[in-house]
Amino acid sequence: MRGPTSPQTWFVNRLQRLRTSSGSPTQAQLLAHDENKVLTRSSLSDLLAGKFTKPPPWERVAAYVTACVRAAHAGQIDLCCEDELARLRGDHATLTDLFETAAREARPPAARSSGSRPRPATYRLPPRNTNFTGRDAALRELRRRLTSGNDGAMQVVHGLGGVGKTQLAVEYAYLYRSEYRFVAFVDAEDPDLVASQFASLARELGLAEVSHEQVVPRVYRTLLDHGPWLIIFDNGERPGTLVGALPSGDLASSGHIIVTTRLRGWSSRAGVIDLDVFPRREAVELLARRVCGMTTVVADRIAEHLGDLPLALEQAAGYMDYNHTPPEEYLALLTSRLEDMIALGELADRPAVVVATLWQLSVRRLETERPQAMRLLELCALLAPEPIPLDLFRDSADTLIAAAADPVAWDTTVGALAGLGLARRAACSLVLHRLVQAAIRAAMPHYVRTEARVKLCRALLAAVPHDIHGDPDARTRWQELLPHVLAVTKDEPPAECAADTATLLRLASAFLLSVGDHSVALPLCERACVIDESLERRDAELGFDLITLAQIHRDRGAPQRARPLAERALTLHESCLPADSPAIATDLATLARIRHLLGDREAAVPLAERALRIDEAAYGPDDPYVSFDLIALASVHLDLDQHAVALPLISRALRIREASYAPDHLYIGYALLLKARVVHALNDPTAANLAHRGALILNTRLGRTHPKTENAFALADHLLKRDSCQEHGEPAALGETYVTKAAPIMAPEGARGRIDTRLRRAGGTSHDGAAHT
Repeated sequence: MRGPTSPQTWFVNRLQRLRTSSGSPTQAQLLAHDENKVLTRSSLSDLLAGKFTKPPPWERVAAYVTACVRAAHAGQIDLCCEDELARLRGDHATLTDLFETAAREARPPAARSSGSRPRPATYRLPPRNTNFTGRDAALRELRRRLTSGNDGAMQVVHGLGGVGKTQLAVEYAYLYRSEYRFVAFVDAEDPDLVASQFASLARELGLAEVSHEQVVPRVYRTLLDHGPWLIIFDNGERPGTLVGALPSGDLASSGHIIVTTRLRGWSSRAGVIDLDVFPRREAVELLARRVCGMTTVVADRIAEHLGDLPLALEQAAGYMDYNHTPPEEYLALLTSRLEDMIALGELADRPAVVVATLWQLSVRRLETERPQAMRLLELCALLAPEPIPLDLFRDSADTLIAAAADPVAWDTTVGALAGLGLARRAACSLVLHRLVQAAIRAAMPHYVRTEARVKLCRALLAAVPHDIHGDPDARTRWQELLPHVLAVTKDEPPAECAADTATLLRLASAFLLSVGDHSVALPLCERACVIDESLERRDAELGFDLITLAQIHRDRGAPQRARPLAERALTLHESCLPADSPAIATDLATLARIRHLLGDREAAVPLAERALRIDEAAYGPDDPYVSFDLIALASVHLDLDQHAVALPLISRALRIREASYAPDHLYIGYALLLKARVVHALNDPTAANLAHRGALILNTRLGRTHPKTENAFALADHLLKRDSCQEHGEPAALGETYVTKAAPIMAPEGARGRIDTRLRRAGGTSHDGAAHT
């Protein structure tokens, strides 16, 4: 009883699965973690080699489980001892059952004990998956519900195709088969074939010929004498299609029903368990156990690309096993050719099933019954696997979906995707699994894909805030839409939306610049420049690209690279825009800051002064964007040791911001800290209080551990100590001059985002202004 499908082999696979998930500790490490010394070197070797002819003592198995969990904790791997003990206890019970079954089958019929437990009869139950991974909580919850006695004898396992619903139901049947006398598996995907399976089931139960109309109730009446029983209806549709095959009244009292389905609509008929994709730990565990040479880091990245979908992970493992593909090479293929890779690889027990065709039936139904929902699905497939705001489709001036014009039609269109299990619907958004998106994209004709991309590009350009710093909701909206902007603009744009793509890329880079993500902002802005350089009559837009690119290089500590970009932007804008355009003020203020950083402070002053005059004339003296120019000018004077000149400028900027923004806005915090530096240089005792107020704002907005916050508190603490020293007649700390004269402790605030009304009337686009401390 030591063959490839023996109980020993099956149980060793379960033990090795735990060992892998705990970091693959050596036998010496396991023995060291066995505090009660239940294990010996020989007993542990026999256990892991399957050298036992009867179930090993539970105490030995429990000691092994505890040692694995302790080894995991030593390696900072999060495992729960209680959960692992519960899982292996169930596996140990199944092992006992497997040994008994094998022993009974090995004896001659006359030698079998009449008092032994009868083996549960089964009908079409698939073989047990020896690589079944995780799902302990779902199995326990399914068992609890089925045995609760509170009308829980029928449970529905609902989830996305490929999420492992069938595998969960089959594993449940094997895990608890000793609790049943009869287990049946019915393929319910085609309702018309369910009755014929019940006719076959009737013959299995020894029933004589039964009419088509009576076969279902006769089977359930017969099962009353075979209880408790379990019937799994796999891949069922809506309740109405299976109503004739489900028991009712007393016929359901002696057994349990499990229905697996992708469709919603079962909650009025049965309890519903929503099965999600694997937690990342279980996805990594499956890959590490199945694929030779798989590291945790590579497994984590593969699982991320596959969205932790169990079927896709199994398919990936099968591909690597068959082709002997190194995990790193498979990851590279997955990264660059996802749409191709989901069609390759196969499962040992289901060779015809691959992710690429997993949702074909649902898609065909949409095409036939809900063509508008199919258009919505195609649009969503080109967006990111993140929540997709539904108002992107409803509020678009360029109609993306005709159904969006009617509330009822729109609700049923969105509902069709959720009802068929192709998307998860929240109050204001849809989420598609990344592999559903990949499968839909792979099947889209090129012209359909191009048309959809053009529509999405224009809709996103209309939806994202252009005034990134002036719009109070800009940050929230951009965080919501940025993943979709990046998804739609990642490839070479169609000619029809090249200009819109360039603008989207620049706006995205400006937003990322405002939140300090320079490494992502830089390549986006560079792409915008390349696209606008290739198009005609885009001088103004190219200038916006260049000034944003200059700001990125400046903030990355490369003002020497930023200067020619800012100078070219200014030249372009002076050649095509009015002399008093705020876009020119943006260029001037940015160039002033760059010259300032390069040490050419005298040259920076007239640039900043001219920018201030233009913005005051365009927006008025108390506009928030004027405060950027004031702070830029004050910073130059501060570094020129002209503190008396800098003070009224920064004081005015602070008054404007306090009147325009919430009391804890970052812009106010930055202004307070800059003013603290100025008044400190003038020996004003209010400096410490100003710095402390600014530090508290940064703490609220950025968190205590953010470098800007730490620097702000360091400045406040230094000023408090200085005041205390002066009060007691003690000398100031040696670092005083350094703190006063150091480069600004605050990183750039970000750029203005005011849309130039003159450009808007002329068909232009928005611009982004200088970032100042």
